[in-house]
Amino acid sequence: MTITEPAAAAVATTSPEAMSRPTVMALPSTPFLEVETSVVTDRLGELAAALPGIAIHYAVKANPHPQVLAAVVAAGGNFDVASPTEVRACLAAGAAPDDLVYSNPVKRRDHVAESAALGVRIFVVDSPAEVRKVAEAAPGAAVLCRLVTSGDGSDWPLSRKYGCSVGQAVDILRLAVALGLDAAGVSFHVGSQQRDPNAWRSPIAAAATVFEAVRADGLSPWLLDLGGGFPARHEGDIPPLAAYGAVIEDQLRQSFGEHRPRTIAEPGRAVVGDAGALVTSVVGVVERGDNRWVYLDAGVFTGLVETLDEAIRYRIETSADGGPTGPCVLAGPTCDSADVLYQVTPVHLPLDLAEGDIVRLESAGAYTSCYSTVGFNGFDPLPVVVG
Repeated sequence: MTITEPAAAAVATTSPEAMSRPTVMALPSTPFLEVETSVVTDRLGELAAALPGIAIHYAVKANPHPQVLAAVVAAGGNFDVASPTEVRACLAAGAAPDDLVYSNPVKRRDHVAESAALGVRIFVVDSPAEVRKVAEAAPGAAVLCRLVTSGDGSDWPLSRKYGCSVGQAVDILRLAVALGLDAAGVSFHVGSQQRDPNAWRSPIAAAATVFEAVRADGLSPWLLDLGGGFPARHEGDIPPLAAYGAVIEDQLRQSFGEHRPRTIAEPGRAVVGDAGALVTSVVGVVERGDNRWVYLDAGVFTGLVETLDEAIRYRIETSADGGPTGPCVLAGPTCDSADVLYQVTPVHLPLDLAEGDIVRLESAGAYTSCYSTVGFNGFDPLPVVVG
């Protein structure tokens, strides 16, 4: 695209060299998210190559756009869902109910029943109360028990909201069988944007301990869910996907030997993150004491929630690139004081960046359009342009 093209004509392949500096009156209607579905297809292929024999279940919550889901189906992928709305979206995209795993460990009872009625048969739990809920709302379903992990090594840890200990997991799976459910196995999540492939070692070993304990009781667990956490190209170095696959394969071999279960993974960011760029405009540049503040027309409440606590740091390009740069605080457009993207660690942007210039946050295809707030301060949800 060129900078002055309308949003509806945008394509996700803009390079910094192709960007020209617009006039304020020539601005496209920003902000919006560009998504290139060919990158989704490529990333699925790369994950399949790095994780041979492991079924890929795309985490719909990362980006539920219908064309993204259709690309996953076309590439032979499956889905990780967390609501009946996501279930229906996957079925509409061409998935079969057997392609879905409902991974939210704590869920509304009516959502369990509705999803089961749509054909979903595998639900994740992490407490006795959730096992009983599934047994009552989806009799005969299969359950995976989610183990807690430390989240160490990830940019966005998920360590304490969900998950239980090995001993608790054994008891939960025993209870599942007593209630007429299929005690399918174990799941875990090592934290989003996980930069350390070795983060999978300890939970795989813990899962094997659970499998061994319940097998001793005569149960037959058959499924291990490795969760997500595989990274996108945000700021900082990340290992190649092959490094993750090598560690996971080695640990599966060590922990399970000849008794290796069927194994799945639930990547979201690694599938769609690099497929997208959030395109936004500068609405103001203000000098405040020793700090230069750059205000964008997208912020924490309009797609960039993962910048809270500066957890996820996006790579940034602008239409003013090429000249000298300096540190600045980057902020969003709303009047909420929390709407600041990067302040503790400022970003370096062109010194002559001005109102009307375009700022692109790269590898922003995941957890942006799905987390924009409807109506906050009168700002619309983030539009998506698919190429």
